[in-house]
Amino acid sequence: MKSQNDGKKPTFFRNILIFLSVMGPGIITASIGNDAGGITTYSVAGARFGYSTLWIFIPMVLPLIVLQEMCARMGIVTGKGLSDLIREKYGVKITFYAMAIFLFSALFNIMSEFSGIAASGEIFGIPRFASLPVAAVVIWWVIAKGNYKSVEKVFLIGSFFYLAYIITGFLVEPDWKLVSKELVSPSFKFDRGYLLILMGLIGTTIAPWMQFYQQSTTVEKGIHINDYKYARLDVTIGGIVMSVVAFFIVLVCADTLFSKGIRIETAKEAALALKPLAGNYCAALFAFGLFNASLFSAMILPLAASYSVCEGLGWEAGVDKRMKDAPQFYILFTVLILIGAGVIMFPGINLIKVMLISQVANSVFLPFVLVFMLLLINDKRLMGQYKNSLFYNVISWVTVIIMIGLTTTLTVMMLLPRR
Repeated sequence: MKSQNDGKKPTFFRNILIFLSVMGPGIITASIGNDAGGITTYSVAGARFGYSTLWIFIPMVLPLIVLQEMCARMGIVTGKGLSDLIREKYGVKITFYAMAIFLFSALFNIMSEFSGIAASGEIFGIPRFASLPVAAVVIWWVIAKGNYKSVEKVFLIGSFFYLAYIITGFLVEPDWKLVSKELVSPSFKFDRGYLLILMGLIGTTIAPWMQFYQQSTTVEKGIHINDYKYARLDVTIGGIVMSVVAFFIVLVCADTLFSKGIRIETAKEAALALKPLAGNYCAALFAFGLFNASLFSAMILPLAASYSVCEGLGWEAGVDKRMKDAPQFYILFTVLILIGAGVIMFPGINLIKVMLISQVANSVFLPFVLVFMLLLINDKRLMGQYKNSLFYNVISWVTVIIMIGLTTTLTVMMLLPRR
């Protein structure tokens, strides 16, 4: 006779195996929130405002998980991407304008990723004229010549290397008591710079393209409704890990740069400034994290944009499809890479403005995406018993209202004359 423990082991290991087979879309999507623009935003936030922005990650992790879970659930239940559902529900005209705005936002984000590749390469003595063409070719080759399983494995490996920032956080030996106090003590400054950073933090943590990519990859992976709980766990782990990594980036820059009164404008400056303060090893880890995040995101953002536009316009899309079967998908993916890398090749381009515009554009465009999502996921004919609960609706609508409020406030403050 088997013991009680023996009887439980097969179930436990079976659950682990199912989760490992489902794992991917949630963790990868959340990880890419920490892209080049995000790392720059976190670095500047820590260097300029110290620990005073750490509190934002606690209230932000819940809506991040909730919103990504909604996309995973819609993808599993309907078997269709977000832009595909928008087109079917609201027509081609609205979808076309939504995709046009999305492409504008995505293009600045893609340029931001290539600027991160250029900046991290220069830290290690590699000029952008060498790093960008090589990166562009590698990115195109991985996506165009791979399939979904191989591409997902590459992305999961890229997600693992975000641990570099957590290791760096422990190496700088911060005052953990002070960190804990600031983490649970929200502070708010009615200041133009503080609001801009706050919007950037939210815009890079909950970006509009993430919703499209999460749902599209969930559909392409073919996750069954019976495995929904594992997909939800995938999303939850991704949201928590992403927030922890972002937290450590702010912490590192707050502990080393803010405490010394050093002002920075880019993640590259943060990495270089860390050398005399925290040592070459910490600086190298920080720079490596920037390179990994930039390269990783430069693969996924053009992919997310290509998924969204092709689905929205009714074209074939997916890395499992051959070029002849989905020509528009691969042409758009290629064009976005060429523009993103090509623009950053010019030495006169202001990389700071590119990154800043990309993050603020995320904040402005996000409410529109969330409204579409909420209308779709609350459609009983579409979602049946899997439509949103009251809890999910409250969290989602509060997020929309906060985003609209922040955007409106910041716009008014920018229009007002400086005193």
